[in-house]
This record gives sequence, C-alpha cells and structure tokens, in this order.
Amino acid sequence: MQYVKPLNLFQNLLKPNALERGRLLGLDVGDKYVGLAVSDIDNKIASPLSVLIRKKTNIDLMASDFQSLISELSLVGFIVGYPYDRQRLARDATQVKLFIDDLSKTGKLDGVKYTFWDECFTSKNVELLLKPLSLNPVLAKTIVDKFAAVQILQAYLDYANRKEKLEKAR
Repeated sequence: MQYVKPLNLFQNLLKPNALERGRLLGLDVGDKYVGLAVSDIDNKIASPLSVLIRKKTNIDLMASDFQSLISELSLVGFIVGYPYDRQRLARDATQVKLFIDDLSKTGKLDGVKYTFWDECFTSKNVELLLKPLSLNPVLAKTIVDKFAAVQILQAYLDYANRKEKLEKAR
C-alpha cells in the first residue's frame, strides 16, 4: 500500500489521461469492526457498503476481501479515518496505523493508494442519531461503523471537490 497526500489522491483521479479512473473506499477502523463506504463513480457521493469483522488473526482474509472489492467496485484508493489529536498521539491513531501496516504486510494490496482523513466525532454523531431508535446493540454498532465510514468519505469528497472547483475558477 502506498500513502499519498489527501489532495494528490483526488487530483490523480481527475487527470484527463488518468489510467486510474474509479471509486474511493472509506474506512472507519475500530477495535472489532471496520466500517466501509464507497463513493459513486463521479466521486461526489458516499454510500454505506458493509462492515468487516476485525481480528489480528484474520488480516489475511480481510486483505483478500479488499482485493475482491477493488476489482468488483473499480476502487482506486482508500480514505482511512484517522483520529487527529493535536495534543498527543491517541491510542486509536496508533491502532489505525497498525491496521494499515498489517494490511500492507500481507502483500495483497501492493500499489493501492491510501490517505488519512480526520474522523473526529463521526461515530459519536451516528450514535446520537440512532439512540432514539433503541436498536439491538450489535445491529446499532454495525450501523454506526458503516455510517461513520460514510461521514469520513463524504467529508473527504466534499473537501476535495470544493478545492478542485476553486482551482478551476482561478
């Protein structure tokens, strides 16, 4: 896997002769689950996709799942939610980096580009929306993870599209 700066990933998609036209996958990496969201083909709108169960022992299986998603959905990059904390390195931030490192070590995702995007309060926002529904806790957790991934990806898409629009206006 190859880290690229957030706007570079998006700008590469927009190049007229870009070989890598495709969608982006948003990831909300948690202790037990990884929520997934996918962009539309124009990279304007994020939609919930699914949730993968996360265990140290199934990282190879997860890499295979990502390989399948890459080919099925024409994915060209991952937008990974990252808990930025200006004061200190959060435990969750370390966990996200370790997850990406573990995926990279499988060798199954060589060449896949990814970038980090601020995930601050995404899960909490979804939890607050779901609270009045009184859902089964397991169901609620999977919904939270999927929709947190949607918020991460949508925030990235909104920012990148807005930035691109401003660049064209100059």
